[in-house]
Amino acid sequence: MKLSVSGRTAATGVVALGVTSVMLLTGGSIAGAAPAPVVAAAPDIPVANVKAHLAQLQSIATANGGNRAHGRAGYKASIDYVKAKLDAAGFTTTLQQFTSSGSTGYNLIADWPGGDANQVVMSGSHLDSVTAGPGINDNGSGSAAVLETALAVSRAGYQPAKHLRFAWWGAEERGMVGSRYYVNNLSSANRSKISGYLNFDMIGSPNPGYFVYDDDPAIEKTFKDYFTGLGIATEPETEGDGRSDHAPFKNAGVPVGGLFSGADYIKTAAQAAKWGGTSGQAFDRCYHSACDTSSNIDSTALDHNSDAVAHAVWELSS
Repeated sequence: MKLSVSGRTAATGVVALGVTSVMLLTGGSIAGAAPAPVVAAAPDIPVANVKAHLAQLQSIATANGGNRAHGRAGYKASIDYVKAKLDAAGFTTTLQQFTSSGSTGYNLIADWPGGDANQVVMSGSHLDSVTAGPGINDNGSGSAAVLETALAVSRAGYQPAKHLRFAWWGAEERGMVGSRYYVNNLSSANRSKISGYLNFDMIGSPNPGYFVYDDDPAIEKTFKDYFTGLGIATEPETEGDGRSDHAPFKNAGVPVGGLFSGADYIKTAAQAAKWGGTSGQAFDRCYHSACDTSSNIDSTALDHNSDAVAHAVWELSS
């Protein structure tokens, strides 16, 4: 997540029963009603798989000067790792180049074949770290969850009604440079085809909160309903509003939403009572620091949020 000026910043094959089916099972009927459509449920995202991607990003950083920052070898190695996984899974990938601060940057765009190309559900995360550290929570966590969700789409052979697109952005830490470049280079017609953009920036904070972007009401409700089903209360996401990659989309009129587990703000006593963890400490004490390593992750938050990513992708694209 980009630093602000102030320094703050069920498995495949399970189906959801429609109302008609439920009533028939309980002995009721709806005269003349057509059968409810069968909608595939999102699969569970194995947190072990997400953490395996984080381990790879950590190894890449360790082998490349300790970070995965824009313009550094660690960033290019990170994007190559993600691209190879997606290519092998049957995605159509595009590497988009741009220049920032005299260095070449890269966005990776992955399209899943099929679905209505005039209705695109897009999910993204920034893949770069700051130069100070490997950026495993910020934002390996979001990047790994989006990657594993994309791979789950492939494993399931999912055929959504809408078209699915996934993205990994470069140079977010320089001011959302990559995502802004992407949005600015879309034609107005192609921009209007994006029915929603979902952003995931820091979703495994070690002292986590559960924050949901309060932008587009339909997208927000999709996430909130999911967490309500888990018995987890959420709060509106305000700490990072406008300071991550949803901002260029929002400014262009695209409906946006997303998740966040907290950065360097302090967890209150009320939040600790609600979510656990430690009050009086930052959600992520290693924010933008060298200690943002693979040990700087809360596995439970990462698991819940990764499953929420998949739930939203399935729900909004069906």
